[in-house]
Amino acid sequence: MRKEKVAFMEHNTLVLQVSGQFTLETAKQRISMGRGEMLLIQKNQLGEITKTPLDGEEYQTIVISLKEDLLRKIALEEQIEIGQKYTGPSNILIPGSDFLHAFFQSVLPYVRHPEKKITNAVGMLKVKEAVYLLLDTMPGLQKFLFDFSDPYKMDLGKFMLSNFHYNIPVEKFARLTGRSLTGFKRDFQKIFGMAPRQWLLERRLEEARHLIEKKNKKPSSIYLDLGFESLSHFSHSFKKKFGKAPTEWLV
Repeated sequence: MRKEKVAFMEHNTLVLQVSGQFTLETAKQRISMGRGEMLLIQKNQLGEITKTPLDGEEYQTIVISLKEDLLRKIALEEQIEIGQKYTGPSNILIPGSDFLHAFFQSVLPYVRHPEKKITNAVGMLKVKEAVYLLLDTMPGLQKFLFDFSDPYKMDLGKFMLSNFHYNIPVEKFARLTGRSLTGFKRDFQKIFGMAPRQWLLERRLEEARHLIEKKNKKPSSIYLDLGFESLSHFSHSFKKKFGKAPTEWLV
């Protein structure tokens, strides 16, 4: 089993589960799926993915990025106009159908024979086919797929307190909260009284001390979950702030 913290930044994403179990957990949803199931994930999200092999099989997923330029072409071809921002669930399990099952099977050979690289032209056709089948299965997905509006300006303080442990650049935090980098830094300073990078480090270290001191967690088991790239970087930063290495704090 493996856990990964991810940022879905630019494009909607369709995940097809070949084998094993896929679980996505965001601030608002927790969704799991198994063999043969499909999940549509909205752009501009942070989440944790858990990948679990089952019954001795290898874990396999197919991930299809639904890029905005292709979705805009389809919207023009089909004369689709969406005047409202999509406000429904950010992640949607797609119900099975004979057509989607056939599409699933048509993509599998490219996974099982990676030496046969799919050409760009064929790849675009498969993505386009996926979009049309999604719309045929769930017509209500029009608003989901063809929402081309910018992220709305969300509550920065609440968002950062919920997502500080994601190891992503400040620029991505800015975009996820619907701000330019300059606007993000300005608003951040007003709310937290310090620069984003400094606050992120301070907040992560405070959480680490809480987990070690109150929950008896080992440093090696928490540093990745708190957004540190390496155990050595975490230990050095922790000792610099608190005067003792995290392992000493346990004693």
